[in-house]
Amino acid sequence: MKITGVKTFVVNAEMRNWIFVKVLTDQPGLYGWGEASLNWKTRAVTGAVEDLEPTVLGRDPRDIEQCVRAMNKFSYYKLGMVGVTAISGIEHALWDIFGKSVGLPVWRLLGGKVRDRVRVYTHLGLGEMKSVYETFDVGSLKERAAAVTEKGYDALKVVFIPYGAHSAPVPAQRHVGKMMQALRDTVGDGVDIMIDFHGRPGSIAAAMGYIRELEPYRPMFCEEPVQPGDTEALRRIAEQADCPIASGERLVGLREFMPVFAQKAVHIAQPDLNHTGGLLEGKRIAALAEAELIGIAPHNPNGPLAGVAALHFDISTPNFVIQEEMSGAVPWYDDVVQTPIRRTGSHWDVPDVPGFGIEVNEVEAAKHPFKPEVMHTTSAVLDDGTIVDW
Repeated sequence: MKITGVKTFVVNAEMRNWIFVKVLTDQPGLYGWGEASLNWKTRAVTGAVEDLEPTVLGRDPRDIEQCVRAMNKFSYYKLGMVGVTAISGIEHALWDIFGKSVGLPVWRLLGGKVRDRVRVYTHLGLGEMKSVYETFDVGSLKERAAAVTEKGYDALKVVFIPYGAHSAPVPAQRHVGKMMQALRDTVGDGVDIMIDFHGRPGSIAAAMGYIRELEPYRPMFCEEPVQPGDTEALRRIAEQADCPIASGERLVGLREFMPVFAQKAVHIAQPDLNHTGGLLEGKRIAALAEAELIGIAPHNPNGPLAGVAALHFDISTPNFVIQEEMSGAVPWYDDVVQTPIRRTGSHWDVPDVPGFGIEVNEVEAAKHPFKPEVMHTTSAVLDDGTIVDW
């Protein structure tokens, strides 16, 4: 069996462009699907996929480790987020081919089932951008949270930490506490709440100011309290906070997770299987995390193929905690892709179809061609004109 081609399909889904990757083989009717979506880097990633294609042409797609090594080693220069996202999409498709070729779901090839269902959470607004990233009003917060729980979810994530820098003004801290109190009063104690800081605080002190307001309401975790890269700052926050700390969506590969784990700088790691090198690298990250008593909650606000890849990873990963998802982000979500994902309450069921069990309707996909994504990051500007982290 040989790889004969690698193609990309870009589907504009408003908040982001989905980048679907199709790997073709010399076996009639046998191909695999993966996803390599990356916010505001669509053309860079599709170009990277095209650049990487020659390194895997002619190889057996079932030799996944060797194909990934070829893409990494033959690139010569170290690959950053763009290049590794391209590799991830191709690697996903190889797993799909492998599973189809032997008539087994990918989760069986990843070590088999360690759980009978996968717990998931979603965002306020159920994928609508402004509801996800701009919920700073108490009334809207309560309304949107109620809508999520009415859909059967028992866990949700909110982003209501204000844009800021090195200090957290007292009124801003108090407002965050007020928002969290209203949210807890709305959903009750039976619903887990996660707060995504998005790396907005510019200092340990600013992050801790907001965390102290949140702690009485027992968040499931506070995510990315500071920008990735400063492991010492993250460690100090994890030591001081009276709630779990999570991070990792912007880290690339095992090497970038290693110092975070060694310093016990998080309680929950959030590798994005779309961006960190694929499922093999994700399993390595999870294994090291487990050795350090750290749970895994994969990041995934991406498209439907990324969700399916995460599902198979979660089924087979012992220290998995909860899975982020954003299904229904556009009204035609289910028209473009047939997936095996079936949600019962706040859990995904375990699929039994070969490979990933996905099929892309290429005709429907073509109805939503590339468009530049909404540049929502440009809202991260303070009153005095200072540009800060989104």
